[in-house]
Amino acid sequence: MNHSSYQLCWIFVVYSFIGWCAGVVVNAVQKRKFVNTGFMSLTFCPSYGLGAVLYSIFLPELRENWLFLFVAGAVMGAVQCILTGVVLQRIFHRRWWDYSKKRFQFDGYLHIGHLIVFGFSALFIFWIGNPLLFRVLSWMPKFIGHIFLLGIFFLMILDCIVSSVAVLQLKIRLRPMEQFTENMQKMTNELGNALTARIQRRMLRAYPNLESDKSRERERTKQKPVVFAKGCCFYKLVWLFLIGAFLGDIVETIFCYLTDGVWMSRSSVVYGPFSFVWGIACALLTGLLYKYKDKNDRYMFFAGTVLGGTYEYICSVFTEIVFGTVFWDYSDIPFNLGGRINLLYCFFWGIAAVIWFKGIYPKLSALIEKIPKRTGIVVTWLCIGFMLVNAALSGLALSRYDERQREDMIQQTEEPDSLSRFLDKHFPDERMERIYPNAKTVNEGI
Repeated sequence: MNHSSYQLCWIFVVYSFIGWCAGVVVNAVQKRKFVNTGFMSLTFCPSYGLGAVLYSIFLPELRENWLFLFVAGAVMGAVQCILTGVVLQRIFHRRWWDYSKKRFQFDGYLHIGHLIVFGFSALFIFWIGNPLLFRVLSWMPKFIGHIFLLGIFFLMILDCIVSSVAVLQLKIRLRPMEQFTENMQKMTNELGNALTARIQRRMLRAYPNLESDKSRERERTKQKPVVFAKGCCFYKLVWLFLIGAFLGDIVETIFCYLTDGVWMSRSSVVYGPFSFVWGIACALLTGLLYKYKDKNDRYMFFAGTVLGGTYEYICSVFTEIVFGTVFWDYSDIPFNLGGRINLLYCFFWGIAAVIWFKGIYPKLSALIEKIPKRTGIVVTWLCIGFMLVNAALSGLALSRYDERQREDMIQQTEEPDSLSRFLDKHFPDERMERIYPNAKTVNEGI
């Protein structure tokens, strides 16, 4: 990562303000009046600030290639816009914006104009905005900058809390009207039931078989089976993650053997053949594209190619930042982007999306839903616990492995603590290199 946490905080604040100004100006031009389009009362829109931070973390390698930077900015901005809209809708049970009447829109969350704006925003951030911001920060004493940040973040958090409470109160205020409507409907139903009850009793006296038919219908209703993980719910996505992580590891291992003639571990964790990249991809892409699973193959191929390539690029940058290690490098493959992704494998993501939604997912979903509900819930949480411990232990082992590589280059001056000795004993270099054969330690100077 090329930026410090201090710089990222200022990026968040400055672009939150710029995004708010842009939204107000656009709204003023369209409606010919001033409207605060932000969620907060202050002149900040945090979603724009968060987007600028994500751009600054994940896209600095693309600043010299305007086309890739534009496309990556458009895709990343679109994903963030959709996720923000979904989260707000889930929390407040209201859709905050709706572009469903626009042409070339996606589920009402954004349209093609947003993609163009997001792309040009990425160019502006790297070519004009960030250089100018960092120059101003270099003139400001750092302790003054910290004071400003603390004050701004305090006001933003306070404003966010007050705004959230106001929205929830608005929902509560509307509840009495909804309750009145429900009471009127209930009274109407009771009146109707009173009128029809006498007729029903008369019909049962005249036709006793109707009672037995009614009893059989009631019995069928009681015996209706309860389905585990129906639709695209939390439990279904967890199982898709587990199965996708396992199958992805197996498929990659076989692919490496067929292409390179070598059995090579492709696991993301120290225990078990699980590739988190594939597992998260199965769950994430299923969640994002579930509503469109019945679209034609070309649509799914294009969506899988774009989203899969973006996802793989973000995973590569994230693992390098967090673990200081590069787990794959496509520099030798034509049409690659910084060695993180390449065009051929992006097409593989597209093909995988088509095969997944048209062939694998329907059958896999049906099998998951056959699991008994109580058993499924218990097993799901046991697997979640196992994976969390497995991931945490893998992260510690990788971090210690990276430390050992650096200690080989410089003389060790401190005695390892108990945790380091445990990791050295159970996860030595030989085992780590067998689990992560393609892992490359990133030098600090890079």
